[in-house]
Amino acid sequence: MKIPIVNIYLKDLFKFKDSSRSDLAKKNIIILFVLHVFNFFSIMALVPVTLDYLGNKDYGIWLTLASMLSWLINLDFGIGNGLRNKLAEAYAVKDFKLARIYVSTGYTVFAIGIFAAFIIYFLVHGLLNWAYILNAPASYINLLNSLALYVIILFLIQFLLKLLTSIINADQRPSLNGALSLIVNTLTLVLVLFLSFTGEKSLMLFALTSSAVPVIVFILASIYFFNNQYKLISPSFKFVNFKYSSGLVKLGMQFFIIQISSLIVFTTDNMIITQLFGPEPVVTYNIAYKYFYMVPLVFNVALAPFWSAFTEAYVKQEFDWIKNSIRKLIFIWFLLSIVAIVMVLLSNFAYKIWIGPEVKVPFLLSLFTGLFVIIANWNNIFGYFLNGVGKVRLQLYSSIFMAVLNIPLSVFLAKYMEMGITGVIVATNICLLIASIWAPIQYHKIINNKATGIWNK
Repeated sequence: MKIPIVNIYLKDLFKFKDSSRSDLAKKNIIILFVLHVFNFFSIMALVPVTLDYLGNKDYGIWLTLASMLSWLINLDFGIGNGLRNKLAEAYAVKDFKLARIYVSTGYTVFAIGIFAAFIIYFLVHGLLNWAYILNAPASYINLLNSLALYVIILFLIQFLLKLLTSIINADQRPSLNGALSLIVNTLTLVLVLFLSFTGEKSLMLFALTSSAVPVIVFILASIYFFNNQYKLISPSFKFVNFKYSSGLVKLGMQFFIIQISSLIVFTTDNMIITQLFGPEPVVTYNIAYKYFYMVPLVFNVALAPFWSAFTEAYVKQEFDWIKNSIRKLIFIWFLLSIVAIVMVLLSNFAYKIWIGPEVKVPFLLSLFTGLFVIIANWNNIFGYFLNGVGKVRLQLYSSIFMAVLNIPLSVFLAKYMEMGITGVIVATNICLLIASIWAPIQYHKIINNKATGIWNK
C-alpha cells in the first residue's frame, strides 16, 4: 500500500499547474533541495579536479578572470529583474499578451545592448594587456589576450540566453533553473575529467570548455521551453513594443545600479587579492568560500520561490501570507546559522579531507567566511521581499555607499592592517552589516502600511 501513495505524492510533486502559491513554494523547495545536493557535490568535486588539472597558478588566473566575467552575467542592465517583476505582475492578472510583449521587448532591448557591448570591447581589445590585468607572468600575454576574447564572446551569448531564467522565476518555477544549473555543472565536471585523462594541461581548452557548456545548455533549453511550457509568451518580433521598454528600463536601471554595486562588494575580492598578493592566494580564498557554499546554497533553495511569490501576493494585497512566509524564512536562517558555526569549528579537519595538505586555509579566514554567509543570508530574506515588491530606492543608495566603501576598506585591512586575504572578507562583512540593519526596518514599515517617503520607494 505504501508504494502507490509514494507514487501519487511524487506525481503530484511535479504538477505545478493550478497549484496554490504556498504549494508552489513547497514543491520548488523540495525539488531544488534534491537538485542542489547533487549540484553541491558536482561543484565540490570540480575544485580538486580543476586544481589537479591546471595547478595553483593557472587555476588562480582562471578564477580571477571568471569572477570578472561573472560581472557580465549578472550585469544585465537590470533587464532580467525588471522583466521578472513585470512578468510576475502580468501572470498575477493572467494577461499573457502583455507578458509576451514584455518578453519580446526584453530580449530585443537586451540583444541591442549586448551587441553594442561587444563592439565596444572589440575596439578596445587590442589595447588591453590581460596578463597585467590578472597579474600573471608576462609570458602569458598572448595566451590570455586570445583566451579573453573567445571567452567574452561566449559569456555575452550566455548573457542573452540567461534571460530565460528570469522568465522561469517569474512563473514561480525556480526548480527548473536548478535543473539547468545542475546540468551545466555536471557536464562541466565530466568534460574537465575527460580533459585531465586525455592530454596535457591547457588553460585555453579548459576556459573554452567551461564557457561553452552553459551556452549550449541554454540554447537547447530555450528551444525546448519556448516550444512547450512558454509557447504563449515566446519572443516574437511582432510583439516587440518599445513603449513597454520604459517600464522595464525604469525599474531595471535601479536594479542595474544595485547589481553593479553588489558586484563590487561581492566579486572584486579575487581581483583585489590578485593585485595585492598574486593569483595563488585566490585559490586559498575560494576554497574557504566553496567550503561554506552549502549554507547559502541550501538557503537559496528556500528563498528561490519567494521573490515572484511576494510580487503576486503584494499585488493581491495578501499581507498575512507575506508575514507568515518571512517568519518561516527567519527560522530556516537561524538553523543554517548554527550549521555555519559548526562548519567553522570543523573547518581545519574538513579541509584536510577535502583538499589535502596542498592548500593551507587560515582559521580566521574560515571564521569570517562563515560569518559572511550568515549575514548575507539574513540580508537576502528582506532583499527578496523588497525586490519582489519593487521598493528598491533605499537599497539603491545603500548599495552605492557599500560599493564605494568596499575596495578601499579591503585594501586598508588586507595590506595596511596586515590582515592578508582575511582582511578582504572582513571588509565585505562590514559592508553587509549596513543592509542588515535598515532592510528589516523597511520591511516592517511596508508590511504594516507605515512606509512613507524613501521607505516606500
